[in-house]
Amino acid sequence: MNRKPLVLPATIGLLASVLAACGGSDSGGGSGDAIVVGTTDRFAASKETPAPFDPAYAYDVGSWNVLRQTVQTLMAMPNGGGDPTPEAAEECGFTDSGNERYACTLRKDLKFSNGDPITAEAVKFSIDRAMQIKADTEVASLLSTVDVVETKGEREVIFHLNSADATFPFKLSTPVAGIVNPDDYAKNKLRDGVEVSSSGPYTLKAETKGDDVEKIVFTKNPNYQGISEVKNEKVELRTFESAEAMGTALDKGDIDMMTRTMSPDQIKKLQNAKDSDIDVIEQPGLEIRYIGFDTEATSLKDKAVRQAIAQIVNRGELTSKVYGSGAAPLYSMVPATVTGHANSFFNVYGEPSVTKAKALLTGANVTTPVKFTMNYTTDHYGSATKTEFETLQKQLNDTGLFDVDIKGEKWDTYRPKQREGKFAVYGMGWFPDFPDAETFLSPFLDKDNTIASPYVNRRIRDDLIPESRREADRLTAAKSIEEIQSIVAADVPLLPLWQGKQYVAVRDDITGAEYAINSSATLQLWELGRGVGG
Repeated sequence: MNRKPLVLPATIGLLASVLAACGGSDSGGGSGDAIVVGTTDRFAASKETPAPFDPAYAYDVGSWNVLRQTVQTLMAMPNGGGDPTPEAAEECGFTDSGNERYACTLRKDLKFSNGDPITAEAVKFSIDRAMQIKADTEVASLLSTVDVVETKGEREVIFHLNSADATFPFKLSTPVAGIVNPDDYAKNKLRDGVEVSSSGPYTLKAETKGDDVEKIVFTKNPNYQGISEVKNEKVELRTFESAEAMGTALDKGDIDMMTRTMSPDQIKKLQNAKDSDIDVIEQPGLEIRYIGFDTEATSLKDKAVRQAIAQIVNRGELTSKVYGSGAAPLYSMVPATVTGHANSFFNVYGEPSVTKAKALLTGANVTTPVKFTMNYTTDHYGSATKTEFETLQKQLNDTGLFDVDIKGEKWDTYRPKQREGKFAVYGMGWFPDFPDAETFLSPFLDKDNTIASPYVNRRIRDDLIPESRREADRLTAAKSIEEIQSIVAADVPLLPLWQGKQYVAVRDDITGAEYAINSSATLQLWELGRGVGG
């Protein structure tokens, strides 16, 4: 592939580990040889989310982390970052100079976990299926540049694209491009429930209570062929309702490691603890948080209202008060560590100013105070989310220009309501589909975007996004990417808030934890093993 690696921070992959917290020396919680990992991600196969682990439906970091352990893709991201590398494929690459024809050859004798052979037709079935179902999560938008999938023989797959897309190899590394067994998945219908049939590092068995998944057992797949070395036989992923409950389980020895999302207070306590057998691992992250606006809602339709909100929000106060050193102010939808980032919102609005915000509203003849409700999810991004929105509410209401209420609800109903346009203002987080600036822009601004935003800017959709996709050299693409960011800052359909770090807490007899989560918040459970406690 003729593709320039992204410029990411020099510390990427260089993880700092500090002793923290207290707890017993036993680990595993009576789970045999399984390594037990805790998460506050919650999964449910319900009316609102019927197929949480179907690659044609899933489009949130929690579900994708389940799928990345079980569903194999043609390409995958290597541990050290950079360009994607062949995974289920033996080789892949563009076969034309215009980045519109992409061909892959499968590994020889590739099999699903049940022993069925994987053919080029199975790959075509999987990609065609996701595009044809076109789930309301809009995950199929990642495949929007695919025109036709062609097969040659048993092992060759050719993707004919409808426009140049230098980021296509990255998209083939995402779960929506996962290869599923045609015997277990209907062509035109989602696979409801929590079963998965593929060829990844592990097989999956989920234990449920009602609609909710309580535990997922990943067992090493003996038929797996790929770039990952699986260093354990079994991993259990247990879900917790809160970071505090997860932390208690770690202290008691019921789990070996906890991942997202730890609370800011919990992280600080763990980092400051002495003489412990629990380590805290900190690493840079590409997670962002932002506010989305329904640009057709009565109270937000006037651009001046959204601009005034952007003029008031004090990111520095927000991050220091709520997240401490775990987050940094963000002035663009593109994180500061990704090629193409521009401080577009700071360039337009500068420091927070009530005077400037009032002038914007007065100039547009907007009656104040402007009333609206900010909605947020109570259980998807961590317990600090409520405090975050209380802080934002106070910042806006203290100006006298706004009269803001806040309302929280659980993710399994929050996300469908957001997609259905029931919120005028809503808080969301974003973990990148792949480490490129495009994945922080086109999912929100292109046609069939993941947040179902009514905002349309023809310059962005018709010119700038296609221009950025044509450039294999992402430094060259930065010009188009920076212009997109400038337009977003001017129109404010989205308001970036902060960029976060990532933390893992782990017992010191577990090896490989420093590689168990990458900068894109992707779990790599195959890296975990058991060693000797320090």
